[in-house]
Amino acid sequence: MSAQTHSRRTTAPEIRALKGVRPIASLTAYSAGMARIVDPHVDFILVGDSLGMVEHGFASTLGVTLDMMVLHGASVVRGTGSALIVVDMPFGSYEESEAAAFRSAARLMAETGCGAVKLEGGEAMAPTIRHLTARGIPVCAHVGLTPQAVNALGGFKSQGHDAAAREKILADARAVEAAGAFAVVVEGVVEPLADAITEALSIPTIGIGASARCDGQILVLEDMLGLTPKVPRFVKRFAAVAEAIDGAVKAYAEEVRERSFPGPDNVYRPKG
Repeated sequence: MSAQTHSRRTTAPEIRALKGVRPIASLTAYSAGMARIVDPHVDFILVGDSLGMVEHGFASTLGVTLDMMVLHGASVVRGTGSALIVVDMPFGSYEESEAAAFRSAARLMAETGCGAVKLEGGEAMAPTIRHLTARGIPVCAHVGLTPQAVNALGGFKSQGHDAAAREKILADARAVEAAGAFAVVVEGVVEPLADAITEALSIPTIGIGASARCDGQILVLEDMLGLTPKVPRFVKRFAAVAEAIDGAVKAYAEEVRERSFPGPDNVYRPKG
C-alpha cells in the first residue's frame, strides 16, 4: 500500500511571525477550483464576504449570510492543502455580543475547517477579538474602509483624509493588536496612514488599496485576473481572463452553430 503525504498548512502564528521577515502574499478565493490554483503561491487565502458581490451579484457585502460563508469556506478548504484559510464573518454574525460572535466563529471553524476568521472594526470590536482569541479562535482584524459599514461611511470611499480620522484609524489598529489579532487588513486608507500603522504595530498589516509598504498585500482574485468589468483604481490587472473566456465561448458557440452533421468529435461513441 502506498503512503500518501500531506503538506502542512501555514498557521496564523506563522503569518504573524512574518512581520519584518518578508512580504506576505494573499488573495481571495470562493471555490475549490480557483483555490486549488491559488494555493501554492500565497501565504493565506481569504474567503471574503466580497463573494456576495463577485459570485452572487449583490450590490454590497451586507446580504451575505453565515450559511453562504460556510458553504464557500468549506469548498476552499477542500481545494487546498498549503495556505492558511481565513474566512470572513459576515455582517450581523458577530456585532450583537461576544457570545454571538463566538457561536458564529466556532461554526465557521468547525464546519469549514478554516484556520482563522476575519472581522471588521477597530476599538469597538476589540473586546470581541479578545473574547475569541482567548477561546482559541485566531482572528484577523480589518480597519480603515470597512465594507460592512458602507452605509455609515457614505459609500466605498478612501479613509484617513484628516487628522481626526487618521488618529481614529491608528487607534483602531492599535486596539485590535492589543486584543490579540494575528494580523490586520488595512483597506482604502491614505498611504501615509497605512505606513504609520505598519510602523506602529508588531503584527503584520495586509494592505488593499493602502500602501506598498504594508507587510503584505491582498486583492480580490477576480479583480486581478480581469474577470470583473469594473475594479478599484488601485487594482493591477495581471491577466485578461475575461477576454480569453469570451473568445473561447464565442469560438465554441460558432462551431456548434456552423457544424455539419454528424457533429463535432467531443462525443462518446461505441468502441469497435
